[in-house]
Amino acid sequence: MNESISMTSLAGKNAIVTGASSGIGAATARRLALAGANVMLVARRHDRLEELATELGPVATPLALDLGETDAAQALFDAATAQFGRTDILINNAGVLRTSHVDSFDLSELEPMIAINYTAVVRTSLLFARQMKAGGSGQIVNLSSIGASLTAAGTGVYGGLKAALERFTDVLRIELAGSGVRVGLIAPGTTTTEIFADMKNKGHPGWDEFIPPMVPDDIAKAILFMCEQTGNANAARMHIYATSEGF
Repeated sequence: MNESISMTSLAGKNAIVTGASSGIGAATARRLALAGANVMLVARRHDRLEELATELGPVATPLALDLGETDAAQALFDAATAQFGRTDILINNAGVLRTSHVDSFDLSELEPMIAINYTAVVRTSLLFARQMKAGGSGQIVNLSSIGASLTAAGTGVYGGLKAALERFTDVLRIELAGSGVRVGLIAPGTTTTEIFADMKNKGHPGWDEFIPPMVPDDIAKAILFMCEQTGNANAARMHIYATSEGF
C-alpha cells in the first residue's frame, strides 16, 4: 500500500473481521489497523491469523473459530466483549463459494454453505447489533456478492444465500435507524481470492479466468470508507464491479 492512509480516522475503535486469514478479510484487517483500529482477526486457520497478527502488531488479536458451528457467534461475542468491552465495527466477510448446477452440486456442501454464508452472519449481526444499539453507535458491514443480483446457471445456491443476506441486512438497517448504528452491505464483483483457487482445485473454472479481476484491497478500501462515515451518512449498499464486467 503506497497511498496515504489516515492513521487516526478509526483511532480507539474496536473492530472484528471474519474470514481474516486471507483475501478480502486480511486486506480489510490491514486497512482498519492502519486507520488506527484495534482488530480481532477471526477465521479457522490459526497459523494464518498468527502471521497476520504478527504483521499488524499489538493492535491485532487472533481468534481461531469455525463460524459454521452453532455456538460460534456467541463464542465470538463473548471473546470480543472480554477483549474490547464493546465492539464498534463488525465486518462479516467469511464466506464459502460453490457452484450449484443441478446435475453436479454436492449436496453435502449445502448445509456448510448455509451455515457460513447466512446463519453465521445473522447470528453475529444480531448479537453485536444489540450491544451497539445499547451503546448508541456502531458499524456493521456484511459482505454479499454481485451473484445475489444474477440469475444464471450455477449460481442458485450461492446467489440465493447472498440475496437472502441482502434482504436481512436491509431490514437490519431499517430496524436500527435512529439508533446510531450504521448498517451496510458491499457486493464485490470478480476479485482474486482463495475462493477461486478452491474452485479450480475442485475442477471448476475460477471466475477470475475470464476477465481481469479486482484485488482484495480494492474491496477493503470500500469497507474502510463505510467505517469512516460521520454525521448522518450511512452508505448502505455498494456494488463494486471489475472494470471488464459487463453485467
